[in-house]
Amino acid sequence: MPVKLLINKLDNDGRGITYYNNKIMFVNNSLPKEIIDVDNIEDHHKYYVGNNVGISESSENRVLPKCPYYNLCGGCNIMHMGYEYQHEYKLNKVQDILKKYGNITKEVKFIPSNKELFYRNKIELKVINNKWGYYKNSTHHLCEIDLCLLASNAINDIINIEYLFNIKDGNITIRSNYLNEILIIIESDNKVDITYDKLPSNIKGIVLNNKTIYGSNYFYDMIGDYKFKVTYNSFFQINNYIANEIFKILNNNLEGNRVLDLYCGIGTMGLSLKDKFKEIYGIEIVSNAIEDAKVNAKENNIENVHYYTGNTNDVLNEIKTSFDAVILDPPRSGLNKETMDLLLNMKTKQIAYISCNPITLARDLKVLNNYNITSLYALDMFPNTHHVETVAVLKLKDK
Repeated sequence: MPVKLLINKLDNDGRGITYYNNKIMFVNNSLPKEIIDVDNIEDHHKYYVGNNVGISESSENRVLPKCPYYNLCGGCNIMHMGYEYQHEYKLNKVQDILKKYGNITKEVKFIPSNKELFYRNKIELKVINNKWGYYKNSTHHLCEIDLCLLASNAINDIINIEYLFNIKDGNITIRSNYLNEILIIIESDNKVDITYDKLPSNIKGIVLNNKTIYGSNYFYDMIGDYKFKVTYNSFFQINNYIANEIFKILNNNLEGNRVLDLYCGIGTMGLSLKDKFKEIYGIEIVSNAIEDAKVNAKENNIENVHYYTGNTNDVLNEIKTSFDAVILDPPRSGLNKETMDLLLNMKTKQIAYISCNPITLARDLKVLNNYNITSLYALDMFPNTHHVETVAVLKLKDK
């Protein structure tokens, strides 16, 4: 029997927070001040998780999700929020996290995406029994789809071609670029049949289990005025507009002779500073990403660029040089102790820290206490999801 509960606020994952039997409960698809009919309540010892099965009193900030799979798919979990309210939620979330985990109260500037839908240049689909889609919310059960409203139109065109691939089980990653070209990456232990004579002309390449079986294993994409080679398994920001906004932040805040781009990937962030620094250094542990970065420097007519594959400490001990600025774009887990100690010892004048996880950002900023935070940004890299990109610009404190 459903129970009626008042939603008080939202958690960091976009779920509603309420209380039931004197214990906190998280409820999907709910908003503050709504009265929700909650059923299928799961007791997780310290908290409950409930399912929204009806809305008795609705929030003025609620909208009807445009996605036909919204109540099943676990992808875009805040599409029931009006887009402006999504911005408010994400900004407040970042500010609250920075205060809670880093005791940081500096004002955060919010930068919205230019697209609410069709912004993603990459999606990853599951394949189960020859059907593909996303996992249903909080399960490993398939939600079969023929459209993803977050993905680019070029990607959606591929999703709709049922005859194209015969794959029993596995994963399919589809990437698109500014020319609507497509790269397809398949991982499967089964035999894969592809109808080669019917492949659309915009498919640039197909990679099966890390082996190129059709065309190329890379294409080129654009961020602003920069052109980048993107190999099938290289990291590349999924929202090109917001990536270009990060370029602008870096150019407005950093300058000097030498800049170090840690976790540089294919070189996007460092190369965007070609007019601000005389020399650009990049370090990345993935060798094929470094090869792409070298190509991208030439593609954009950028000289005096130095790229290294390997561990950060090992490389810096080898090159023995100083830097005026450091760009950090680590994984969600943030900086490891080795890199943190390195930064504290380098005492570089400027740091730009890019993060998709504000909790680890706050944790790391608290440790980097020999720097002042000069500016903070929250960027809507991932509209209609609870995720948010953040950038912190730091300046070394005077002695």
